[in-house]
Amino acid sequence: MRAKADILRLRSLVDAGAAPRLQLERAEAQLADAQDAAYLRKTLYGQDLTAEQADDMIAAATRRFERRKQAFDEAKKLVDLGVAASTTLESPLAEMDMSRKEADLADSRARLTRELAEMARAEESLEATHPSEMPQVAERFDGDGVFTTVTFTRVETAFQKHFGKTLPVSAMGETAVHKSLGFDHRGRVDVALQPDTPEGVWLRDYLTGHKIPYFAFRQAVPGKATGAHIHLGPMSTRIRNGG
Repeated sequence: MRAKADILRLRSLVDAGAAPRLQLERAEAQLADAQDAAYLRKTLYGQDLTAEQADDMIAAATRRFERRKQAFDEAKKLVDLGVAASTTLESPLAEMDMSRKEADLADSRARLTRELAEMARAEESLEATHPSEMPQVAERFDGDGVFTTVTFTRVETAFQKHFGKTLPVSAMGETAVHKSLGFDHRGRVDVALQPDTPEGVWLRDYLTGHKIPYFAFRQAVPGKATGAHIHLGPMSTRIRNGG
């Protein structure tokens, strides 16, 4: 709020010819950069991110990179002209590289968030699936109906021991994506595995052998989006109004 007030005051001085326009442009750029940084703290570095926020997050990270690239290019021009030492490039170069990594991280998280949204929609599409089409879309196993953190730890440990790598968990319990789509995902785990891959087949066999409930989704919306994954635990329920 103070920064905005300062810019309004500075803008009036520029209009009156009492301050240079370059000073106003720099102040506006600093404010915009601070706003983008705040948005990234909320999304990229926060716990809750929805698919709807992903594009804005990428845009904010891209703008921060472009600003630092411009600052580096301007500093390099001074070095090339011989009016500044080459050591002056160290700081802008480091900031540009850091913002590039931040933009790459934003792109990666946005991609994972969209995949998670597709997985959630796959579960949603199951409600409208005719029983005769069920084997093509999803496989259901109710087991003993029990799924706890202890159960999940056993599954995770067994997978690690068998394949020598961690179980690719995409959603552990409740997420912002599931809430935005109206699903209560508490006490459930989504694993980013196509059910018919060797890892997916092994996991389904393990779950069946230990009577652990699961849903194996082979697709989300046919022809539009793939949301193949294996959902551990009972089916997610709709969030009730008021909680």
